Amino acid sequence: MKKQKRIKATVGDLVKIQLDSQWHVYARVLKEPLFAFYDSRTDKELTFDEIKNLPVLFKIWVMKYAVTSGRWPVVGNYHLEESLKQVEKFFKQDCLNPQSISIYYEGHEIPATREECIGLECAAVWDPEHVEDRLRDHYAGKPNKWVKALKI
Repeated sequence: MKKQKRIKATVGDLVKIQLDSQWHVYARVLKEPLFAFYDSRTDKELTFDEIKNLPVLFKIWVMKYAVTSGRWPVVGNYHLEESLKQVEKFFKQDCLNPQSISIYYEGHEIPATREECIGLECAAVWDPEHVEDRLRDHYAGKPNKWVKALKI
């Protein structure tokens, strides 16, 4: 019996995310567990040069099995552009004490106000299925239940 080769996510990997039988999008693997999702819904294969110039919809943490399981296949690996190397800030909110809010940045937590956290993503690691739901909802122009659940 042949042993299956283990897939590893590497910084700079370009992954393809199938949204349904027609549409897919592309994302980049950043510093684990961070991914950047391009505004790239298409039914055609795009070149990296086409993709890298597209805007990034959001950057969030994702479970590594999205790639290691083969769910999001790696279609290339490219040097990260400077804009993708920037350290992201996330907010954290204590579910037992919602008034306790902080900004998570480079491994540190700094107490913050609700206003300081507006526009930041929640410090949560997403399942790939939930990311796919978020992307489908984005392109359908409707609110996403996972984003709503993680809202400050």
